[in-house]
Amino acid sequence: MYELGIVDASFIGLDSTPVMANTKQNNPKSFTKSKFSKENHPKSDPDCALGVHSASNQHNERRYALYWGYKSHVLVDCIPGLPLYELTTQANIMDSTVSVDILAAANQILPLQGCSFLADKGYDAKSIYNTVKSVYDGESFIPLKKRNSKSKALPAGNLICDAGLAMHKDGKTTDNHRTRQKFCCPFRQSKTGVCPCNHKNWNNGKKNRGCTKYKTIPTDYRLSIDRECLSFKRIYALRTECERYNSRFKASGQERLWVRNGASAANLNTLAHISALAVALAAVLHGSPSYRSAKQLRRSA
Repeated sequence: MYELGIVDASFIGLDSTPVMANTKQNNPKSFTKSKFSKENHPKSDPDCALGVHSASNQHNERRYALYWGYKSHVLVDCIPGLPLYELTTQANIMDSTVSVDILAAANQILPLQGCSFLADKGYDAKSIYNTVKSVYDGESFIPLKKRNSKSKALPAGNLICDAGLAMHKDGKTTDNHRTRQKFCCPFRQSKTGVCPCNHKNWNNGKKNRGCTKYKTIPTDYRLSIDRECLSFKRIYALRTECERYNSRFKASGQERLWVRNGASAANLNTLAHISALAVALAAVLHGSPSYRSAKQLRRSA
């Protein structure tokens, strides 16, 4: 497919899909107690692990479901929607931990130099950004994970104190290989000012009174990406091709396994992805307008 110019590494997306083990504990009609407890590992498949997957595609819903099984991590060409590389792991393996190895293995098959790497926020890890940038001279299109932060800021970047006032910049500090902007109370040196919330740091008996907060200044590639620009949003929209391919993968019957060990599960997953490529190749060679569906290929034939 690469030699025919159908697939390349210009826009590649990485995503994983759950593959459920062949065990009664995955049966929704099973009422076994503690069936998703780590201490209650399925005897039918000793290699599977306990994982979690989203049970809803709605962005405003946070519904998750537990399952015993595996994951199929697939690197997809986001233009034709075809797989480039696949790795099967246990279900408890985090997506971000195998990404660098998948990219390295895929690079042995076709060059990833200059690629645009697309992934969801589950892949928001510095190691991935740095690898894409330094090793493959590519660009990453990954949304930031929402991390808990107690400090609120204005659009200009100034932090807001507990009283709701914009704090003033007060120099920078460098420690532990990071640079931080210091912010201080706007009434720090005021002799007549009064803290609106009567904060405990106001009446501290010192010359410089009020709150002090710090904000880390972005110095790495991950934080330098402009995720609000139109270019980022347009390219990131191509990532939906990964989800479409995963839907076709599940439609092949791989969502629930009939084998009961890790090696067989990995082999079946690999064969399913190869079959998708075989259908696409046959469609291209026969001039079919669609190479994503075996049904369309049979109709054209």
